[in-house]
Amino acid sequence: MQVRNDSGDSKANLDAVIVWFRKDLRIADNPALRHAAQSGRPVIPLYILDETPGIRPMGGASLWWLDKSLKSLAASLETLGTKLVLRKGVAAEVLDQLIAQSGARSVVWNRLYDKPSTDRDAAIKAALRDRGVDCQSFNAGLLNEPWTVKNGSDQPYKVFTPYWRAAREHLTDVAVTAAPGHLVAPARFPASESLASWNLHPTKPDWSKGFDLWTPGEAGAHARLDAFLKGPIKGYGDQRDIPGVEATSKLSPHLHFGEIGPRQVWLATRSAADQGDIPLAEADKFLSEIGWREFNHSILYNWPHMPSANFKPEFDGFPWVKDEGALEAWKRGQTGYPIVDAGMRELWTTGFMHNRVRMIVASFLIKHLMIDWREGEAWFWDTLLDADLANNVGNWQWTAGSGADAAPYFRIFNPIAQGEKFDPKGDYVRRWVPELRNVSDDVIHKPWTKPLHLPAGAKRLYSRPIVDHAMARARALEAYHGL
Repeated sequence: MQVRNDSGDSKANLDAVIVWFRKDLRIADNPALRHAAQSGRPVIPLYILDETPGIRPMGGASLWWLDKSLKSLAASLETLGTKLVLRKGVAAEVLDQLIAQSGARSVVWNRLYDKPSTDRDAAIKAALRDRGVDCQSFNAGLLNEPWTVKNGSDQPYKVFTPYWRAAREHLTDVAVTAAPGHLVAPARFPASESLASWNLHPTKPDWSKGFDLWTPGEAGAHARLDAFLKGPIKGYGDQRDIPGVEATSKLSPHLHFGEIGPRQVWLATRSAADQGDIPLAEADKFLSEIGWREFNHSILYNWPHMPSANFKPEFDGFPWVKDEGALEAWKRGQTGYPIVDAGMRELWTTGFMHNRVRMIVASFLIKHLMIDWREGEAWFWDTLLDADLANNVGNWQWTAGSGADAAPYFRIFNPIAQGEKFDPKGDYVRRWVPELRNVSDDVIHKPWTKPLHLPAGAKRLYSRPIVDHAMARARALEAYHGL
C-alpha cells in the first residue's frame, strides 16, 4: 500500500524508518512514531516478542493482554495506511534481519528504563550507528525521566514526598501530540509472523475467561480514563481504599502497555480540574498515584539491582521461611482470612487486584507467613495484567520494609482489622469468597469466632486460619528486631 504524503509526492521508495514498538502501543502522543511520520519516509512499524537473554519474559496474564493490544494497534496502524510487522527473537538479530530485508536506514523507539532493557538498547544503538544506520530514542512512558529529578546533592531521591514535590516543578509545560494523520507505507512490506502463531491467548485450559471485563487497546484506555473522570474520581480520596466500591481508575494495565501515556492522563485530569468538573483535591490525589509510578521507575533506574536484591542490604539476613504449602494456600486464596482469600481469588479470576488489598495480601505473605517477598513478586508478575517491573518490585519491597521509602517494619497489617475497616459490610469478600455470602457482617472477616453453617470445605478452611495473627505478628517483629 502506498500513501500520499503532505506534498502529494510519493516517497514510498526512499529509505524506510523502522518504528520499534515496545511499551508504547498507541499512535497518539507517541514521539517515535511522530518522528517517523514527520520524516515523510516510508514507515515500518515493528513489534518484537523479544528473546534477548536477560530480558524478563512476560507472565501469562501480560501475554493475554499483549495479544489483544497488538490487535488493536495493528488495526489503528492500518487506518493510517501501514501494517504492523511482528517478529519473535533476539531483538538485535531481528532488527539486523529487517534492516537487510527492507533497506531501512533509520530505527526509532521510545525508551525503557530497567537495566536489561537499557543495556540492550545501548548496544543496539551503538552497533547500528557504527554501520551508518540512524538510531534515535524518545520519551513516551514517563512525565520525568529517571535522571531528571535529583536532590540538592545531585542525587536521586529515595523518599517519595520530596521526590514528587521536586518532580511537579518540572511539569509546568506538559504537552501531548495527536496521532499522525497518515503514514507513508513501504513499496513492499517485509514478512510478518502471525499473531496467532505466538499462542499468547491461553488454551487447554483457558484460565482467562474472567478477563472479559477489560478492553485492551488505545480506545479502551481512553474510555477507561473518560469514565473515571466523569464519576469515580469525585470520591477518590475517601473511597479509593474500599475494594467493594468502583472508585479507582483501573488504568494500570493500559499505562503499563503504553496504550495511554502519563502525559495524556496528567493533562486530561488537570484540564477537568481547571474547568471545575472535578475537585482539585481529588485530581491531586489521583495524580500523586501517577507520581508513585514515576518514583518507582526512578528507583529502578538508579538502583537496577532492585528486582532481585533488597534495596536496603541489611535485609539480606532476614530469616525467610520455606513453606511451599503455605505459599500455595496463599496463591489459591485458601489462607482462612477472608480479605486475603478474596484478593487472591480476584487476582486469579480477573488479572487484577485492588491496591489496598494488594498491600494486605503482600503483608500477609511476608509478615504472617515469613515467605520471601520475591516469591510474591514472581506470582504477581505471572498473574497481574499490569505486571510492571518497577511498580511490582517497588511495591513488594515497600511492604517488606526493604525498599525505598518503605513501610515501617513494625507495620504488620492485621487482616481482620483491615477487612473490617475497608470492607465493613463484607461486599468485597462475599463477591470473591461466595461460600461466606450468608455469614453476618459482624463475623464476615473472622468466621472462626462463631459456629456457622458452611459447606464442608469452607467449614474446614474458615474454622481456623493457616496461621494465628498474634503469633505471626510476634514472630515477624522478633525477626525484624534481629536485623
